[in-house]
Amino acid sequence: MVTLSKIYTRTGDSGETALGNGERRPKHDLRIAAYGTVDEINATVGIARLHAPPAMDLHLALIQNDLFDLGADLCRPETGSETEADTGAGTSPLRIAQRQVDRLEAEMDDMNADLTVLRSFILPGGTPLAAYLHLARTVTRRAERLTVELAAREPVNPVAIRYLNRLSDWCFVAARVANDQGRDDVLWVPGANR
Repeated sequence: MVTLSKIYTRTGDSGETALGNGERRPKHDLRIAAYGTVDEINATVGIARLHAPPAMDLHLALIQNDLFDLGADLCRPETGSETEADTGAGTSPLRIAQRQVDRLEAEMDDMNADLTVLRSFILPGGTPLAAYLHLARTVTRRAERLTVELAAREPVNPVAIRYLNRLSDWCFVAARVANDQGRDDVLWVPGANR
């Protein structure tokens, strides 16, 4: 359990921060950028929730919790032995699990069943909820790119990448649901303003 008695610590004043295993890295480190961007997704989902009906809000609440799991996963580098606590951390790493990816896929299948057929690319917008879900989708894509780049340099839980990929798809489908099952999607008209 996390206990925070004081928010500022001054330990980051030199431009470094601690990973979940106690290792210190520069704040511009790719791992920090990846899980920092996951935190941005979470904040964007929090704004989307302000506009969500109860059923979608329940799904978004689960996603917000998943995103904390994902951030915890990314802030603890893989050591090759996930059964042992990392040096200095004192606990085993929390890793995002395939069942969380599976849940997103099942929810997308349910949402997609009633959507109108998509015959054009759509522009981010429509209802406020749809717009914020599109924003969450694009921030998720950025987190995915950063995490894939990180995985090319050091070990990363492959399920973390799958989760980000599915979450961006989930946000796209949910944005269509928020636009009256896709009927109010804002369609792209190629070359309309030439």
